[in-house]
Amino acid sequence: MDVKIFDKIGSCVASGQYLDTLLERYLSGDTNIDESWVSIFSEFESDTETPHHSANNPIWDGLSYTLRSSDTDDEGREFRSLDASFKEYLSASVRTLAMIRAYRARGHLIAKFDPLGLEGNEKHQELDPTTYGLSSEDMSREVYLGGHLGLKTATVGKVLELLRQIYCGSIGVEFMHMQEPEEKFWIQETVERLRSDPKLSADQRYQILEKLTEAESLEKFLDRKYTGTKRFGLEGGESLIPAIEQILSESVSLGVEEAVLGMAHRGRLNVLTNNVRKPYRTLFKEFRGGTAYNDDVQGSGDVKYHLGASSDRSFNGKTIRVSLTPNPSHLEMVGPVVMGRVRAKQWQRDDEDHKKVMGIVIHGDAAFAGQGIVSETLTLSRLSGYRTGGTIHLIANNQIGFTTSPCYSRSSEYPSDVAKMVQSPIFHVNGDDPEAVIHAINLAVTYRHKFGRDVVVDIVCYRRQGHNEVDEPSFTQPIMYRAIKEKETTKTTYAQKLVQDGVLGKADIADIDGRIEKALESAYEESLDHFTNVNWLTHHWSGFNAFRGDEEMLPDLEGVPIDKLELVGYSISETPDELFINRKVSRQLSSRRKMIESGEGIDWSMAEALAFGTLLIEGTAVRLSGQDSGRGTFSQRHSVLVDQESELKYLPLNHLEKGQSRYDVIDSPLSEMSVLGYEYGYSLTEPNALVLWEAQFGDFANGAQVIIDQFITGGESKWHRMSGLVMLLPHGYEGQGPEHSSARVERYLQLCAEENIQVANCTSPANYFHLLRRQVRRNFRKPLIVFTPKSLLRHKKCVSPIEDFGLGSHFMRVIPEQENIHPDKKVRRVVICSGKVYFDLVSNRGEKGIEDVALVRVEQLYPWPKYGVKQELERYPNAEIVWCQEEPANMGPWSFVFPRLLLILEEIKSKQSYPGYAGRSAASSPATGFMRKHIAEQKKLVEQALNDPLDSLPRPFERVVV
Repeated sequence: MDVKIFDKIGSCVASGQYLDTLLERYLSGDTNIDESWVSIFSEFESDTETPHHSANNPIWDGLSYTLRSSDTDDEGREFRSLDASFKEYLSASVRTLAMIRAYRARGHLIAKFDPLGLEGNEKHQELDPTTYGLSSEDMSREVYLGGHLGLKTATVGKVLELLRQIYCGSIGVEFMHMQEPEEKFWIQETVERLRSDPKLSADQRYQILEKLTEAESLEKFLDRKYTGTKRFGLEGGESLIPAIEQILSESVSLGVEEAVLGMAHRGRLNVLTNNVRKPYRTLFKEFRGGTAYNDDVQGSGDVKYHLGASSDRSFNGKTIRVSLTPNPSHLEMVGPVVMGRVRAKQWQRDDEDHKKVMGIVIHGDAAFAGQGIVSETLTLSRLSGYRTGGTIHLIANNQIGFTTSPCYSRSSEYPSDVAKMVQSPIFHVNGDDPEAVIHAINLAVTYRHKFGRDVVVDIVCYRRQGHNEVDEPSFTQPIMYRAIKEKETTKTTYAQKLVQDGVLGKADIADIDGRIEKALESAYEESLDHFTNVNWLTHHWSGFNAFRGDEEMLPDLEGVPIDKLELVGYSISETPDELFINRKVSRQLSSRRKMIESGEGIDWSMAEALAFGTLLIEGTAVRLSGQDSGRGTFSQRHSVLVDQESELKYLPLNHLEKGQSRYDVIDSPLSEMSVLGYEYGYSLTEPNALVLWEAQFGDFANGAQVIIDQFITGGESKWHRMSGLVMLLPHGYEGQGPEHSSARVERYLQLCAEENIQVANCTSPANYFHLLRRQVRRNFRKPLIVFTPKSLLRHKKCVSPIEDFGLGSHFMRVIPEQENIHPDKKVRRVVICSGKVYFDLVSNRGEKGIEDVALVRVEQLYPWPKYGVKQELERYPNAEIVWCQEEPANMGPWSFVFPRLLLILEEIKSKQSYPGYAGRSAASSPATGFMRKHIAEQKKLVEQALNDPLDSLPRPFERVVV
């Protein structure tokens, strides 16, 4: 019998009457029976023809089976019938198959994977043989299985025993939710063939005990030496250490060359030392309150259970690079960062099949169920722009979150249920059964390698201490912690098992304990005077510098030869003859060609394409990811051309010249947090590519605020990890309401310090071009925040000539007055601004014929270009100084530039002690939702900036100054 057939028939055979009726209908030749039942009955019939019914086939002994075709019913119609004994045999067989299916789908519900025994259920209705009409008397009945469980026939009792061994022991498997038949059948066949037996050698069992001892010994040593110090220990979940070790060992044998790990703080110190091989002495130095790194290593640093590390590990003569990614206390946020790092490493190794580099993410149970970033990240796993060939997810399931029990922290049966959304198989395993853990790991690693998809291993364990080592957990979970207090450790029970099985003697175990304890004591002594020289900039980061200094003093980087710009410009405005593109897009391409031919009117999107294209032909890859980034939110980019008949895609930037690098533009899922985290991870690993993330509207970036706050702006200071990620945030007040106006400039500026990031609000396409190129032409990397335009994308004045892109041109942090106005000494007022409001100001100034007001644009807000601003203000000795912005006074750049302008006014000995402010009043909402009000506000702030007397302007920070 085809073992796949039975998946179709469900569990409806619980009704014996229904089955008997169906069987009679089949025997009578009824053609209206469901095909799946016909297949089942015919399989039995084909396997029970006369040749099998012989003395050589004892299965049939005692059955008086006959097949008749000459009987007729009352109306004279012929029919076939089976005698009663065979009918009972057939009925019992089908009922047994129904029970098998139930155990495959529900066996995990009564599995024994809770080491505390607090949640286990011994019975479940769908797993009760009587549900299928199988009584205790039937246990000795021989039934036909047709290959299920690897058997042709067996007794019902034997079947039940095997089902409980396979699906209800220390491992519970969830796979029947999967929709791919091949994957589902592979898991079914594999777990049933292996019978939950990992078949470990004595040496492998020794190694498991050794890793458990390392894990337990470290926690006890730290508790003894640094009593009461937070470490978020692994006690109760020590099986995680041999589990990770097995992933690495098994993956190496399958050709994996590099593994990137991510995890939160629980057990991190143990993983760092015992899996990633961070030296014990370095860890102990950190526990002493110091750092093992020399004094010239700058930055704020971070607590020890947030740090990362990397090393080369060797298994059976093969080497694998292992790295643990730094992570803040924001638990699951590292997941997409790990995926981005893996994708970048796969790019670096030409690993198109995603077989050489893999990701491993260790989760907490409460966080896996509770943090939305988990489902966001899982969503990325099968998307072409983000897939990495499958991530192995380990849940260190402590059965508690801080002080909250599972019944209060999730609505699902298991913390892993969210993974079903991407059809991941899930292996629940008892953490107190290390061999079962290894078995589950082997299944997961093999599945990931074979199918390239995410897989989850839920290691059900417990937390022996409180949330940290100074908490008292019995305040809130007294029953659980009474059970924990009475439990032997995992290492102790496993050691006893090995002694009982004759694998090791007590002396062998004592030898392991003594050797590891000696290593810890030795490292502790060494940590007193331990220092190390660390070069953070290795491998693909070799040659880069950790820049700290005055950014404004760096030399300017020149533009690009005109012929190179023309090559790119002509290439991206041409399409293959066979490509049938939209007429509107065709007109846009024609317009781009005219820009290159004339050398005039180069707009924002064309400038961006020129930046990308020139980088590509110079060998620098470009990766742009975001919602609708291929076309562009405002239909401005069109870097992906779609054939209007076949929907085939053509990327002109990938067809510039032979040998160029690759342009990837990905329309992301509707997520900010996971995608930004992913691109940040990519930029951590690949410094030689321009990596960009674009928000659909800059306002929506606050959906990724954790990634911005914890990784992008602080990652270098905390973890010495540079990133060149570019964030493109459409920003500008055009009356589109509070959610489509402000990218929250003030938030990014508030995060600026120690030259950690760059913040720009350009008004010139050429300046944007230079800004993008500068990002990957310097010998250091800093994240770049760019407030990109919306209405300016098609503004007739927001254009640049081709000369502004050529040799001799460069990025301008500050753009001085560009038009013919009064001589400097006769200028009445200097209005300083940033971004789109400049065009409102210059337009109004022209309409009113104002010639005594100069407009100065600050294109780079951070690092603050003090000397450039100061130089411009010194030109106008008799002028008033006013800052103008579109945003409310409590938003936008005002609160950031105000103290800096105060300092400049003091240094130039200005008579004006307080810079003027022209802009919207402070508000709780970023912008009005009414067009009429928006127009009035915009008109007023422009009038304030150009004409209102200085003493009548708002003074938002007057009290601060006084």
